[in-house]
Amino acid sequence: MTAHRCNHYSHKHPLVRQSVNSPEHTDSYYAATAAPSPELPNLRGESHCDVCVIGGGYTGLSTALHLAEQNYDVVLLEAERMGWGASGRNGGQLGTGQRQSQEDVEQMVGKEDARRLWEMAEQAKATVKERIRRHDIRCDLKPGILHAAHKPSHAKWLANYADTLRTRYQYEHMRSVSREEMADMLGTTVYHGGSLDTDAGHLHPLNFALGLAGAAREAGARLFEDSRVITYNRAQPTTIRTSLGVVKARYVVLACNGYLDTLESRISSRIMPINNFILATQPLTQERARALIRDDVAVADTKFVINYYRLSADKRLLFGGGENYTRRFPADLKSFV
Repeated sequence: MTAHRCNHYSHKHPLVRQSVNSPEHTDSYYAATAAPSPELPNLRGESHCDVCVIGGGYTGLSTALHLAEQNYDVVLLEAERMGWGASGRNGGQLGTGQRQSQEDVEQMVGKEDARRLWEMAEQAKATVKERIRRHDIRCDLKPGILHAAHKPSHAKWLANYADTLRTRYQYEHMRSVSREEMADMLGTTVYHGGSLDTDAGHLHPLNFALGLAGAAREAGARLFEDSRVITYNRAQPTTIRTSLGVVKARYVVLACNGYLDTLESRISSRIMPINNFILATQPLTQERARALIRDDVAVADTKFVINYYRLSADKRLLFGGGENYTRRFPADLKSFV
């Protein structure tokens, strides 16, 4: 991965370059194919801002970008590199709706709030696409997610769910797929049918994160890497401390997700690790790639621990599957997946 240095910083706050020992992205296919990105400084000295965002993944970068565009003075602190965590090494699927089906959401919160959550999810999906277009983020965005039924009953449910979304939510982008069509689309008879969502999609997750970081910087946000937050208080102004610097802010956004650790004791005890793993094949020929996934969509099956896979821009099969629930990864990821 090629790193480009920035030659000038216009901010008045004290900055330093990262050392040659600065953290790098975890070795992965995504890191190996990441777009060139500037090496960002770490925080030193004292800075002041309206909002301090802790965490440089999708949540933190998107927050910094939105706020900077509204003329807030924003500082973002990332412990490692921008997109270092799950934002930069996930399945890359841009899905529709919430984690649960809309039918389940309706049972949980009622139809009125379920519709609000649906509209929020649709707005989020549209925002991702709009950000990619406006900021020319080169993240290999491609349309389509194919949901593959592992059991006959799952195929029936997926077909009914496509009807539910069309009739109750006016969502016209999902249709059912027969077992025969599924076999033609994926070159296997293991699935019993499914559904195709043409308004969903898939992308290079790390390049999307790096693109958000670049857009946030262009909007005026100050981004720092290798700047792990040690502690913060809830007084006004809030004081956020790293090992080498301090930020004083009117507001703080915790955007750490599963990497929060003990930073916020009111939440940390409710977080558990869930790891899922992805393998990348060697590049495939066009003919071989099309035989595996005819239409270059992302695929996710309906197993409890799902298998999910898609083709990269250079025609590798990126195949995800297998989970563990500890802070340790399997010694042999290839065999595990």
